[in-house]
Amino acid sequence: MVGLDVIRKDMEALLEADKSLNAIEVNADSLDEALADAATQLDARVANLEYEILERGSDGFLGLAKKPWKLRIYQNAASLAKKKKTAATADFASDELDEEVKVVDRDGLYYIRHFGDDIMLKVLLPIGNGRHVEAKDIINDARRSDTISIEEGKIKEYAKKGTDGKYEPIGLYKHIKAGDAMLIIDVSKDEMEATVTATAPAMSGGEITAEQIRRALETQGVVAGVEDDKIEEFVDNPVYGSPCEVAHAIMPQDGRDAYMAFNFETDPTKLKIKEAGDGKVNFKELNKIQNVIKGQPLATKIQPERGKAGKTLYGRYLEAKNGKDIKIPLGKNVELDKDGVTVIASEAGRVHFDDQKINVEPVLELESVGIKTGNIDFLGSVIVKGNVDDGYEIKATGDIEISGTVGKSFIKSEKGNIIVSAGIFGHDEGEVHCGKSLWAKFIQSAKVEVEEFCIVSDSIMNSEVSAMKRIVLNGKKAQITGGHLFATEEICARNIGSPGGGTETILEVGFDPRAKHRLEFIQGQQNDLVRELEDIENNILTLENYKKARRTLPKEKEETLAQLKSRKQEITIESEKISEEIDQIQEHLHELKVFGKVKAEGNVFSGVKIYIRDTLQEVRADTKNVTYFMEGGFIRTGKYEPPDLTGLEMPEGYSS
Repeated sequence: MVGLDVIRKDMEALLEADKSLNAIEVNADSLDEALADAATQLDARVANLEYEILERGSDGFLGLAKKPWKLRIYQNAASLAKKKKTAATADFASDELDEEVKVVDRDGLYYIRHFGDDIMLKVLLPIGNGRHVEAKDIINDARRSDTISIEEGKIKEYAKKGTDGKYEPIGLYKHIKAGDAMLIIDVSKDEMEATVTATAPAMSGGEITAEQIRRALETQGVVAGVEDDKIEEFVDNPVYGSPCEVAHAIMPQDGRDAYMAFNFETDPTKLKIKEAGDGKVNFKELNKIQNVIKGQPLATKIQPERGKAGKTLYGRYLEAKNGKDIKIPLGKNVELDKDGVTVIASEAGRVHFDDQKINVEPVLELESVGIKTGNIDFLGSVIVKGNVDDGYEIKATGDIEISGTVGKSFIKSEKGNIIVSAGIFGHDEGEVHCGKSLWAKFIQSAKVEVEEFCIVSDSIMNSEVSAMKRIVLNGKKAQITGGHLFATEEICARNIGSPGGGTETILEVGFDPRAKHRLEFIQGQQNDLVRELEDIENNILTLENYKKARRTLPKEKEETLAQLKSRKQEITIESEKISEEIDQIQEHLHELKVFGKVKAEGNVFSGVKIYIRDTLQEVRADTKNVTYFMEGGFIRTGKYEPPDLTGLEMPEGYSS
C-alpha cells in the first residue's frame, strides 16, 4: 500500500524538478528556428526540449501577412538531471551534430563538505573500468576534531550507489558560524561576466553552498547566463582568494549566410576516374561529364538564418546580425522549381558551374575524342570537330556530328541523327548505332545499324549495314563493294559489287532487318537445342537399357539419369517458346507491305546476291542501269529508277 510519506516524497521530488526548469519565450519564423534558438540559450539539445505554443505562426501568402511563432520552451526534467550528473565527464560535439559522450576510464570521486550544521557527502560513481570509492576512506576523511556524529550506514550505501550528483547529509559537526566562509559577487561593468571571490572557512566554519552563490547572484540582479556547472565545480573544488567565473552573458549568434547546396561537383578537377567493381581503373572512363535529365534538381538555396540575440547578465538583449541573402546563380537551360529555391534543369545535357552560374549544355562540343577526353556518354547532342580515335566510344541521346573520321570506335545516338563528314573506317571492329538517320562520306569495314535512312556519298565497303527504311549512295562514286546490306524499302547506288566478283556482296530488301537478325539468332539457338536434345535422348536411352539389363543403377548414374530427364524437359519448354517467337517473326515479315527494290545507275557486277524477301537473285552477268523488284513471286529487272531524295537532305543547323 502506498502511504502518505511515499506520496509526499514523490511530490517533493517533482516540485524540485519543476523548480530546476528554466523556461524562456522565443519568437521565430518557424517552429524549427524557435527550438534551435532555445537550444542555444538553454545549452541543450533540441530533442530534450519541451514547449507550449503561445501563438501559432503562419507563412502567409507569397511572403505577405507572415506571422511569427511564439513559444514557451524549457528543457525536460529528465534530461536536465542527466546533464547535471554527467557534466563533469561528458564531451559534447557541436550543435550541428549529435552529442556523443566520450567514455574514459575514471575512478569514482567523493567530496566532503560542511554546510550549516551538517556534514555533507557527494559521491560520483566510476566511469568505464574505474574503481569505486572506499567507504572507509570517506569515513576517515569525515572524522574531525569537531565531528559530532557520522552515519556509517549511509556512507557505505552512497559509496556503492552514488549520490546522483547531489550532496547528502551523513553526520553533524560542531558548527561555529563566526568561522563561516564569506563570498563576494562581482559583476563586470559591461554586464558580461560575474565572478565569486571567497574567503576560506575557519575550523568548524561552514563552507559555501551552490545555493548561496545563486542567491548572491540574484541579489546582484543577475537573471541570465548563470553557469550551474561552474558553480558546482567551485563548490566541489573551492578556490579561495581568487575570483572564479560563475555567470557569463548569453552571447549573440550571428545568422549563417545563405548558400547553395549543389547536387553536382562544381570543381571539374575533383571529378575522378570511374573504378570497376573489382577496383580496376579504366582510363578511358574519365568521368568528366556530369549528365542531367530535364527536371532534375541541380542545387538548392539554403536560406539565410536569423541571428539569435543574446542577453547580458542583467537581461539586456544583445543584438545579432542576420545572415546575408544571395542571388540564385541561374545560368543557361536551368529554372527554379515551384518552391522558389531549387534549381532544376530545363533541358537534358551536361551540368557545369561557369562564371558563378549553374548551366546545362544540351550540346557538347569537343575538339576530338581520345585519350584527353576518354569515352563520352552524354544526355544531349555531341559535336566533334576532329576525329574519334580507335578504341573510344561516344554515346548520346541526341544527335552526333563528327567532322573528322571515325576509327575502330563505338558510336551510338539513342534518338538522334549521326553525321560523319570524313567517313567511318571500322577496321572490322567499329560499330555505329543510330536512332534516326546516318550521313557519312564512306563506310568501310564497320557494322552500322540505322533506324531510318543511311545516306552515303562515296562508298560502302566490306561492311554490315542495316536500315529500317533506305540505304542510298548518291555521290559521284556511290560504290557498294563487299559486305552485307539490309534495308526495308530499297538500296540504291551507282555501282554494286566488284569486277570479276572477287568480293562477296549481298543485298537484302523487303523485310524488317532487326526482325530478320533476331530470326537468324533464335533459329541458331533452336538448332543448338535440337542437337543437345538428340545427345540427351541417346544418353537417356543408354542408361535405361543399362537399368533394364541390371535391374538397378548405381547411385551416381541414377542421379545422372534424373538430371538428363530434367534437362530434356527444360529444352522442350525452351524450344516451344522459341518456336512461338519464330512463327511470330515470320508472320510479321510476311505481312510487310513493302517488297523492296535494289537500284544501280551504273553497273551491278556478276556475283552479287540480291534477296527480295526470301527470294534470291544471283547476278550471273554484269548489268547496267537496272532496278530489281518483286513481281508475281519472282525477282524482275527494269530500267533504273532514280531514288526519291525528298527528306534525305542533311538537317539544318549542322556545322558540316
